[in-house]
Amino acid sequence: MKALKTEETVAKPVQTRQHKVGKWNDSLKSSDVNQIWIELHRIVSSHPLVRASKRAGFLVEEGKYNAYTDLTQELFVALLSKERFQHYIDTGMSDAEVEAEISQIELTNMLTAELRKRYPESYRLARRISTLIQSSPTFKRFDNINNPEAHRRLADRLYGLTEWKIQKMHRDVQEMHERVKVVAFHNRDTRMVGCTGDAQIVISNVELEKLIIRVFKAIDSPVDVRSLRSFVMSRLPIMDIHLVPVGGSGDSDDEDKMSFEIPDTRETPEEDFLRNEAETEAATFVDGFLANLHKSVRGKAKQYDRMISVLWHCYLVSNGGTQLEVAEMLGVSDSLVSDYRKRIEANLQQLSFDSVNEARQFEKALKRRVKTILTEVKEHIAA
Repeated sequence: MKALKTEETVAKPVQTRQHKVGKWNDSLKSSDVNQIWIELHRIVSSHPLVRASKRAGFLVEEGKYNAYTDLTQELFVALLSKERFQHYIDTGMSDAEVEAEISQIELTNMLTAELRKRYPESYRLARRISTLIQSSPTFKRFDNINNPEAHRRLADRLYGLTEWKIQKMHRDVQEMHERVKVVAFHNRDTRMVGCTGDAQIVISNVELEKLIIRVFKAIDSPVDVRSLRSFVMSRLPIMDIHLVPVGGSGDSDDEDKMSFEIPDTRETPEEDFLRNEAETEAATFVDGFLANLHKSVRGKAKQYDRMISVLWHCYLVSNGGTQLEVAEMLGVSDSLVSDYRKRIEANLQQLSFDSVNEARQFEKALKRRVKTILTEVKEHIAA
């Protein structure tokens, strides 16, 4: 018999990606400003939050200059004014420690402060949404089912409703973006909050959790935190207002600055009269629109009342609920509500208005008429 040869298998070392670290101590001790600026530019260019800021339009390319140049200069000045460079030398920090502090602390703090300043409500609501889905028992993670110790960035974690099965189907983001449009737009809560009482609450935590649940039911799929925040905030009246200088005043110190006058866009008396006349005429379209809806169900009173209810909850009120909730409330199937909506939208598309104001007047008149009809139906049932 031939002797069997046993070969020892040597495990090859796993190649890990080496992160480049600048020679900070050499540059700082020799006061090599150019090299320090180059290293800062490298950190800025590779920072994930900086790249996200560029995609969001915070960093603008100007001519041949790189979009990161101004940010690098701002970071350099901030570190210099806080005497951080001298602190790194005095404390004997290693090159890796200096790199980590600048990238993970100094630059991140500078960017998040700018986000809070430019978009205070969006930033605050995004943090509240992230906190709620992590702390509420109504939601659970779907990306660490078999490995609870798996570490992922919060924005990339998948969340869904606790009641869903582990094998819940995952939908495409584009499909979820279309499905979330059925969620009603939430009214703004104008109560003042904060330490100084100068910020509106926008939406309470209780209502925010309900809104997140409605969004999950609409998209019917686990979703990453970044997309979830976008979906939820698209259903909220967020107002991130920051002032932009217009210029054109005579007291400007810049003599070369081109002066201009803001045009008066207010309508003339004639335009005001024509607009009011058109809006009044638009309100008269309500009778014809409701008559067409009545005709589409062949004059059947029960079906017409259902269609009016669908019109009210799905189109005329902001908190009417999703299509599934409306179907459950009316005691009918989801497909029947969908059919009624198609008929309503087909009749709406037949209407034509010359301006947004005409359409608004039509909506107001329609809302008053439908509310009256629903009140009469309730009184008839009660009698």
